[in-house]
Amino acid sequence: MLTFTYEQLPIRVVFGAGSFDRLAEEVGRLGLKRAMILSTPGQRRLADEAAKRLGVATAGIHAEAVMHVPVETARAARETARRLAADCVVAIGGGSTIGLGKAVALDTGLPVLAVPTTYSGSEMTSIYGVTDGGVKRTGRDRKVLPRVVLYDPALTVGLPAKISGPSGMNALAHCVEALYAQDANPITSLMAADGIRALARALPVVVKEPLDLEGRSDALYGAWLAGSALGMVAMGLHHKLCHTLGGSFSLPHAEVHTVILPHAVAYNRAAAPAAMRIVAEALGAEDAARGLYDLAKALGAPLSLGQIGMPADGLDRAAKLATENPYYNPRPVEYAGIRQLLEDAWHGRRPA
Repeated sequence: MLTFTYEQLPIRVVFGAGSFDRLAEEVGRLGLKRAMILSTPGQRRLADEAAKRLGVATAGIHAEAVMHVPVETARAARETARRLAADCVVAIGGGSTIGLGKAVALDTGLPVLAVPTTYSGSEMTSIYGVTDGGVKRTGRDRKVLPRVVLYDPALTVGLPAKISGPSGMNALAHCVEALYAQDANPITSLMAADGIRALARALPVVVKEPLDLEGRSDALYGAWLAGSALGMVAMGLHHKLCHTLGGSFSLPHAEVHTVILPHAVAYNRAAAPAAMRIVAEALGAEDAARGLYDLAKALGAPLSLGQIGMPADGLDRAAKLATENPYYNPRPVEYAGIRQLLEDAWHGRRPA
């Protein structure tokens, strides 16, 4: 007999080509008048475009978001928000920018409107993370959950294949871990399975035909489902490892997810057979772990930790950090097994 708890997160989603043009309307709908726009330095042009759409509702632009939200970056953004007397934050970009928006909201309580340009899924969750002293600390708080998310596939057209592939694999990771989460429920499992199908179908198109708006739309739809699932259930080993590797070794976020995912799934394979069958079927593969590895390879995405800058002499420390605090995972998290997982991932071996 089924038993579960399901709690819907309060968030408004506006999806479709051209939805970016509704930014001012959505800010006004919330009764807000002074938006601070966040972006990375490299996406300043998009921040300027957002300012044009907001007009007099623009309080200012803070284009200083960086990967893994260093605590110093978060403090600077919070100070800018206070100086500008902002009454909301518009975060336009990928997970780094949306993560910075959440860090501002956590401290100030300002509402966040998110305009994602990658497939990270962060915009659909109340999860935040800040890196301090080489350690990334994460948590959940309803006040960092964006009030509105504008999904415009046209904004992802300029996303290069080398970013699109790993970003999509990052979203796939949310779907996979949602299926074997301790608090999984029928709704999130349906979303996760459909998210895997959409991403597996769309990502090869996005990489090979970057101007294909239909493919971009399918990928963004899959990312929305992935983020929705991520926001409603707890993640396991895969996400713990990725946060450890990213925060402690400054590795690129989406690429870490891409490399680790097949190996984390292989680690959990025997402990979550029902979830693995769903993943394999959604991928159109015989085995979930190998199917994920083969998809990443087909996308031209990185396959090894060594390839993305992980030092071989850091594997022992990473395994220790990932196992020192207990957390739920279908298979018990033990040092020897995690150390072997990381060794396989460092070499980029196809799961056995």
